Amino acid sequence: MHMKIATQSAKQDGKAKARKTFWLKQLHTWHWISSAISLIGLMLFAFTGITLNHAADIEGEPKVVEAAEKLPADLLKQIAPDDAPDAKKPLPAPVAAWVGKFAGRTATGEAEWSAAEVYLPLPRPGGDGWVSIDRETGDVSSEATDRGWISYLNDLHKGRNSGSAWKWFIDIFAVACFIFALTGLFLLWLHSAKRPSTWPLVALGLIIPAVIAVIFIH
Repeated sequence: MHMKIATQSAKQDGKAKARKTFWLKQLHTWHWISSAISLIGLMLFAFTGITLNHAADIEGEPKVVEAAEKLPADLLKQIAPDDAPDAKKPLPAPVAAWVGKFAGRTATGEAEWSAAEVYLPLPRPGGDGWVSIDRETGDVSSEATDRGWISYLNDLHKGRNSGSAWKWFIDIFAVACFIFALTGLFLLWLHSAKRPSTWPLVALGLIIPAVIAVIFIH
């Protein structure tokens, strides 16, 4: 009888150890995969967190480039003045293709149409730009501003004028970071019995920003 109980107890212990080993293996697998996916992004966002926090101290000198050209007559006909009210709408495809070559940028997005001109803003990470077309004469003028690579990275951090592909990257990166943090929390819990300082350190990670927010941010 005692032998049977001991055998059952050993089986239960074996199953418990097997479950723990299985989940530990799963957590380690998901932890390293998510860390590998988010590693470069974490370095980028950590670095730009510092540069954004000190943006006024490391702001570069903007470089502005202006240019002028004449819209071909056959394309000018497509934006000739009419009686339509002011509106926001894309450029006709052939005009957009020509403007893209002229400005060195993809001329997508909505342009601002008035009776006298068509104005197309061309914002981008780390800079700005625009193209203006006189609807009567076809005179084209443009301006492109480059604020440097630090500003470029800062805008990527904020997702400013970065397009839908970068927006998707940020979402996927955020999910990977969440999985990395969550699996790390479970691994801390599994190993905390042998590491007494685990939960005090985790608590500090919560208490320090909370105290700073309550006391120093008004």
